[in-house]
Amino acid sequence: MPENHVKTAHSSECNAYDMIAEGYTAENETSLLNAYYERPAMLELAGNVTGRRILDAGCGSGPLFAELRDRGAIVTGIDASAGMLQMARQRLGTDADLRVADLASPLPFPDDTFDDVIASLVLHYLEDWGPTLAELRRVLRPGGRLLVSVDHPFSITLWQHMAGKKPKYFETRIRIDEWTMGGQTAQMRFWDRPLHAMTEAFTAAGFRISVISEPPFVPEARELFPEEFREITSTRFLSFLFFVLEAG
Repeated sequence: MPENHVKTAHSSECNAYDMIAEGYTAENETSLLNAYYERPAMLELAGNVTGRRILDAGCGSGPLFAELRDRGAIVTGIDASAGMLQMARQRLGTDADLRVADLASPLPFPDDTFDDVIASLVLHYLEDWGPTLAELRRVLRPGGRLLVSVDHPFSITLWQHMAGKKPKYFETRIRIDEWTMGGQTAQMRFWDRPLHAMTEAFTAAGFRISVISEPPFVPEARELFPEEFREITSTRFLSFLFFVLEAG
């Protein structure tokens, strides 16, 4: 299953997301991979969030923020794109705690601020995960959780091979995709890395890996997207990889 459009984290992408903010927001609302796969899977992993202080790191236009808030969480959202945060404010209201922040830089929060951090489709915009994971660990209380979804490294490698490319799976490598949304075109940069590089970065930052998940899509997706599922008979496909990490 090819990658869909996902949200930004790093300042190098913020202007690109500013360009496509309105079109991206509209597509994200109903797309297969966002609305019927990634967000439901992330909410399932989050479980009961009532009363929990949650940082939505790379919140984009705020769809996950809204779901978490509706379920009783106390949510703060950050994103590097002012354009995406403008869309989020339209969705969430002026009282929502939304801030411009770059995940590659120190975060504007004291130590032990949050019970959970959710980094939904965001870390693959960063070349170096080390400083970012250290900051996310710092703002989490001891025993808090970091929930992560990223491009599945096997899926990316498979699609590149099918396109006639020869990616070096065991290297961290840049990938540039061109997205056109709402009549605007932007160049998006991603950093692909092997699974072992991800897990080593998590443990080096002081996290314990409690879950690695390749979740199913929601059942109604098959009826809503018949063309995409014409050759898929199982309840799962290669797209994103999910982690639940515990702060030591």
